[in-house]
Amino acid sequence: MVTRSVHKYIVMKFHYIASQQDGRVIEGDVDSPNVQSVLSYLSTNNLKPVSVKVIEERKKEISLFEQKVTITDQIFLTKYLALMLKIGTGLLEAINILIADFKKPSIRNILYEIRSSLEQGQPFYTTFSRHPKVFSNVYTNLVKAGEASGNLEKIFQDLTLVLTKEKELRDQLKSALVYPVLLLIGAVLILVFLVMFALPKIANVFLDSGFDPPAFSKAVFAVGLFFSKFGFFIIGLAIIGIIVGIGFYKTSMFFRKFIGNLFASLPLVKTVVMKMALQRFASTLSSLIKAGMPLTEALKITADAVANQQVHDALLRISDQGLAKGLTIGEAFRREPVFPQTISNLVAISERAGHLDEVLETLSEFYAKEIDSSVKELVSFLEPALLLFIGIVIGVIALAIIVPIYQLTTQF
Repeated sequence: MVTRSVHKYIVMKFHYIASQQDGRVIEGDVDSPNVQSVLSYLSTNNLKPVSVKVIEERKKEISLFEQKVTITDQIFLTKYLALMLKIGTGLLEAINILIADFKKPSIRNILYEIRSSLEQGQPFYTTFSRHPKVFSNVYTNLVKAGEASGNLEKIFQDLTLVLTKEKELRDQLKSALVYPVLLLIGAVLILVFLVMFALPKIANVFLDSGFDPPAFSKAVFAVGLFFSKFGFFIIGLAIIGIIVGIGFYKTSMFFRKFIGNLFASLPLVKTVVMKMALQRFASTLSSLIKAGMPLTEALKITADAVANQQVHDALLRISDQGLAKGLTIGEAFRREPVFPQTISNLVAISERAGHLDEVLETLSEFYAKEIDSSVKELVSFLEPALLLFIGIVIGVIALAIIVPIYQLTTQF
C-alpha cells in the first residue's frame, strides 16, 4: 500500500488599502493563506494597513507526487535566497518577495508554507523536511546547520553551487545519451515494421505459391507470421509491463535497488555508475563538513545520498564501526575496498592537514570530468552496437528472402 503525502492549502486573494510612510495611500492585491500573512507582508514593506478584505478564495489539495519542482526551480529559489540574505534582507521579507515574484504554483505553495511556519515560530528547515520528494535530506540538513550557526547566507551560496553542478552533470548525461536513445527507438520501430508487416507478406507469397523454402527461411518466415498474428498483443503487454515497472520503481525501494544493482553489474555502465556515486559522495560530504556538521552524522547523511548500495554500506561502516571505535577517518576509509586507494590516501592526508572539505571538493570536480569521459566511452560503444544490431536483423531477413528467390531462379 502506497502512502500519499498530501498537503492542503487555502490560497486567498486579498485586496488591501495601506498608507506609506509619507502618508500616501496605495492599494493592491496579494495572494496569501490568511489575514495575518497579509499584515506581515504589509509590515515588511513599511506599509500601514487601512483595510484588508478577501476578494477570492481557492482551496487546494496538492500531492507531492504531482508536484513538478525541478532542479532549475531549486537553483533559482536557493540563489535568490542567498542574494537577498547577502544584502541584509530579513528572512520573512525575502520569502514575501519570492512569493510575489514566483509564478509557478508548486513553488508558491511551498513558499506560503515556509512563511506560515516562520510566523508560527517554527525553524526554517522544517518546511523543507516536510517535502522530501522535492528537497533532499542533504538540502534540509544543510539549511538546518546554517540556521543553527547563523550562516544561512553562506549555506545557500554553497547549495546554489552544488545544485548548479548537479544540473550541469545531468545535462551532460542527457545530451550524451540523446543520439543512442533515438537510435534505439529507430531500431525498435524498424524491427517492428519488418517483422510485423513486411516479412509476413513476403512469407505468404512463398507459402501460397507452393514453393518449399529452405529451413532457415522457414524459421524466419514463421517468426514473421507469429508476430503478424500476436504482435499487437505482445506490444500491449510490453507497454503495460513498462508502466507497471515504472510504478514499482517509484514506490518500491526493493525494486529500485534491484534495478540499480542490475544496471550497476553491466560492463561499462558499472564504471559510470560507480564514478557517479563517488562524485556524489565527495560533493555531498564536502558541503556537509563546510556547514560544520559532525563527521559521523555527515557520513550517514551522505550514505543516503549516493544512490549506490556498496558505497552506502561502506560509509555507514566507516561511521559506525570505524570512527565510533576510535579509528581515524583515513584508517576507516582504507578498510573499505569500494573506495579507490587514491581517495583513501587523499582523505588520510587531508585529515592530518585539516582541509578535508577542500580535498573532497577537488575529488568531486575530478569525478565529474571522469563521468563525462566514461559516458562518451559508453556512447561510442553503444552507437556501433545498435547499428550492428539493425544490420544483422535486416541481413537475416534479406538472406531469408534472397535464398529461396535464388533457388527459384536456378530451377528454370
